[in-house]
Amino acid sequence: MTAGDAGIVVVGASLAGQRACAALRRHGYRGRLTVVGAEPHLPYDRPPLSKELLAATADESAAALPSAGLGIDWVLGRRARRLDVPGRTVELDGGDVLPFTGLVVATGSAPNPWPGTHPPEVGVFRTLDDARALRHRLGGGDRLLVIGAGFLGGELAAAARGRGTSVELVEAQPQPLRSALGPVAGEFVAALHRAAGVSLRTRTRVGSFTGGHRLTGAILSDGTRVAADLAVVALGASPRTGWLAGAGLRINRGLVCDRHARALGTDGAPVPGIVVAGDVARWPHPWAGPDGAVLGHWTHAVEQAEVAARNLLDPAHPATYRPVPSFWSDLYGVRLRAVGFPAFADTVEVHENDPDGGRLDIAYRRDGELVGALTGNRPGRLAAYRAQLAEALGRVPA
Repeated sequence: MTAGDAGIVVVGASLAGQRACAALRRHGYRGRLTVVGAEPHLPYDRPPLSKELLAATADESAAALPSAGLGIDWVLGRRARRLDVPGRTVELDGGDVLPFTGLVVATGSAPNPWPGTHPPEVGVFRTLDDARALRHRLGGGDRLLVIGAGFLGGELAAAARGRGTSVELVEAQPQPLRSALGPVAGEFVAALHRAAGVSLRTRTRVGSFTGGHRLTGAILSDGTRVAADLAVVALGASPRTGWLAGAGLRINRGLVCDRHARALGTDGAPVPGIVVAGDVARWPHPWAGPDGAVLGHWTHAVEQAEVAARNLLDPAHPATYRPVPSFWSDLYGVRLRAVGFPAFADTVEVHENDPDGGRLDIAYRRDGELVGALTGNRPGRLAAYRAQLAEALGRVPA
């Protein structure tokens, strides 16, 4: 690939997209580099949106990602509409067509919306504009309803309580984060929410909203009525793959790629010149089962983007992407940190469980082997777990 060719196109002005661009330049690519982003903003970090920015402990600069000096042609506020693999082009909304010699798919995921009509005060939380709007409302006397007590929903509730906002947190499962971390961790997190004054309602759902053209609350599945002036739907996210329909790529709740981050065609073979990075990707891992994994974690986007960029430039010597995944969440002064794949465990070992002291230590095993760990305010123990997992992963044949 040279400066005279069509160049590399990165679809997704995301963390993964930005890191892929930086890696491409660092590994010697000097050709044309175009980034397409659906939002009008330059790439930014999402974790600070539901943490520092919403809690009003930092301004928007905390979310900025460095992009200066990378020589990028920005195409912002535009969505990719169609991919033509044989023609090596990406069609944008409005009809413009971008040719490419190499393509990085980093379109991320979209929040799952409320599945019906709703008042205008009911929204989702994903973008910088979402964070700006919610930050403006918090602390002003509004009552917040958060639908879904997963990682995002929990952080929204914590940030809102920190601003003095009244919070109703509704979760369909018996505990928050049960499907991701299991019931013990779920009860630990539930205790943190309740100690902070959050009204946590589990084993229930929002049935409908009240107030017509202006939100006044919701009716839950058990018949309870709760008051709210604004609501955020935090019911997970889905990989943005709609624009890839008909392109001949393998789609399975994400764009399927191999262990080298190369997009796979419907025949299962890697498609030359197309790589994938971030939470749009479904990728293989020895601990993830036959369907592979889709992760929305910060470290995953960073690490897979590095491998994808390198392999796009040097396809004859592809590096393997096989990390020990890690993620974190901040709740009421407790930093929850996890490594591996806790969700794939069949047994757990609880070594410490102290919600009052904010300390937690859980090991997750499958078939007797360590596959994940979770700690609360125990960074030293997490480092030990990470080392064990890395050693175990190194024994698995590539």
